[in-house]
Amino acid sequence: MARLSIFSNPVRYGKVLFVIAAAAVVASFLYMSTGLVRDLSEQERVRMEIWADATREIIAPPAEDGMGVDIDFLLRIIESNTTIPVLLTDDEGNILQHRNFNLPEPIDSLAPADLSPVNEEFLKRKLESLATTPNVIDIVVEQGMAQHLYYEDSILLKRLSYYPYVVIAVMIAFVAVVYFAMLSTKRAEQNKVWVGLSKETAHQLGTPISSLMAWMELLPEMGVDHATVAEMNKDVNRLSTIASRFSKIGSVPQMTPADLNAIVGNAATYMATRISGRIALSTNLADEPLPVRACTPLFEWVMENLIKNAVDAMDGRGSISVTTGIDNGRAFIEVSDTGKGIPRKNFKTVFNPGYTTKKRGWGLGLTLAKRIVEQYHRGAIYVKSSVPGRSTTFRIDMPVDR
Repeated sequence: MARLSIFSNPVRYGKVLFVIAAAAVVASFLYMSTGLVRDLSEQERVRMEIWADATREIIAPPAEDGMGVDIDFLLRIIESNTTIPVLLTDDEGNILQHRNFNLPEPIDSLAPADLSPVNEEFLKRKLESLATTPNVIDIVVEQGMAQHLYYEDSILLKRLSYYPYVVIAVMIAFVAVVYFAMLSTKRAEQNKVWVGLSKETAHQLGTPISSLMAWMELLPEMGVDHATVAEMNKDVNRLSTIASRFSKIGSVPQMTPADLNAIVGNAATYMATRISGRIALSTNLADEPLPVRACTPLFEWVMENLIKNAVDAMDGRGSISVTTGIDNGRAFIEVSDTGKGIPRKNFKTVFNPGYTTKKRGWGLGLTLAKRIVEQYHRGAIYVKSSVPGRSTTFRIDMPVDR
């Protein structure tokens, strides 16, 4: 048995490589950004330790040798902090000083006495919050006396810490856009192939159909029974209708007022004489006309495809029911069968090009039906329900032409 891998499918291989490369870029950026944030955080810690040392020198008792300290220099160190929010408290938790907090009410100085009740309450909440973090530096003034410096990350550091995630979100959005663009391009190419195939099929059918029509005119002169000729004419005309349907794929069909009951009834009547006698096909049409705007030849094709699928789902015996009506202001059609059913995981997959459970066939019937219903008729087609081994119901919803 041949071994399968992603390398056996170039398209899938390309997608996997694209996702891996995108993930590697995101991981690398996150790693570098996290390292940068960590380094800046450590630098801010060092700055706060220097600020604490300057505060300790200012409030410490004079040295015994009489040597003084450069107060101006120490004050410049303290004043140089214009970005990192800090709180200085005593051992009892009283706020002695604060800097760089965006207070609810403006103040003229930094002294706690100038704090309004609102600002004081704000700083107390900040202190409670900072007390649970490692951002605290103890300043031992003298034996048995200490102050405590609490600080927050600067606004720059906070923004930088969010930046990697913002960039990652942008990159993920970019990857998603590229992926869906590739997917849309693939679908557009597939649609182009199906349209080209349909038109070529219609073109190739045209010549033999014209020849058959000419022969049909000669058959009565050759003594062929008129009833036989009439039945043959029906099938030749049907072939002509089918070729016309294929030629309309890819073009915008002309929509005209129609009765959905009539379209469904005609399609069911045609199919009833062309399926096994052991399969019962019944219709339950709405009592009142269902006015819609439709391309009748294409919509009859949809109905024939649904009935054919129902026939294929049964082993030559069973029943099919076709029902029409109005539900929540929209016309609906339901085609139910007593066939082998569809697993729930395949409810949407059955409409994909190439999906088929038959040994023969291209798996285009439901794909074309979906295109005709949703793109041309502004309706919806889906698997309403299915019980494996028992039944399946397809449903079409259509806007009513008021």
